[in-house]
Amino acid sequence: MHKIPTMADMLAAGMHFGHRKSRWHPKMEKYIFTEKNGIYIIDLAKSTDKLNQALDFMSTLIKENKAILFVGTKDQVKEPLKDVATSLNNPYVVGKWLSGSITNFTVIKRSVKKYLDLIEKRDSGKLDKYTKKEQLQFQRDIERLSDRVGGLTMLKKLPDALFVWDIKEESTAIKEARKRNIPIVAICDTNVNPELVNYPIPGNDDSTKTIKLLLKSIKESLQNVKKD
Repeated sequence: MHKIPTMADMLAAGMHFGHRKSRWHPKMEKYIFTEKNGIYIIDLAKSTDKLNQALDFMSTLIKENKAILFVGTKDQVKEPLKDVATSLNNPYVVGKWLSGSITNFTVIKRSVKKYLDLIEKRDSGKLDKYTKKEQLQFQRDIERLSDRVGGLTMLKKLPDALFVWDIKEESTAIKEARKRNIPIVAICDTNVNPELVNYPIPGNDDSTKTIKLLLKSIKESLQNVKKD
């Protein structure tokens, strides 16, 4: 059973608040319940239905030990999204999306290898022979690579799906996944085109409470799958 939030929980989290009428995308019309004071209100019944569908799809992938790449670089989503991904042993990107992460995966794999090699050399003491200045530079390289590819170390091949928070913010990731025909699950606010993704979940993509609520639901639902 999926851990779907109640309608009351969604309302309390402000998940139903879309953007102002002036910032809407016409393709989101079917997910809009009404308009109030110039702001579109999302139909949470449809959000619930779409969340169920997305969790069905993601659960199947988790059961088959396939990789879901979690992507979210907005400040308020970075840590909770990383927590979900690591709890499921899945890859993530919460720093800047590196152009070519999907379309030029071999280059990314080289960066991951360099990162892991540096970590191994540091932890085994192989860098101790260098000067303090050189060791400091190695540490800076490790930190830089950690931010860029640290969440991709378990990704041995292209991901089987992407989970994206805010497709407007992560437009490059969306384009690359679509180019490689990789299915996308995404939170879709009223200002984006939901047809760009395979499993849109209508909802406010800025609210910290909504982020916490939905990611908790996804984490618990998919963790239950791993236990079964």
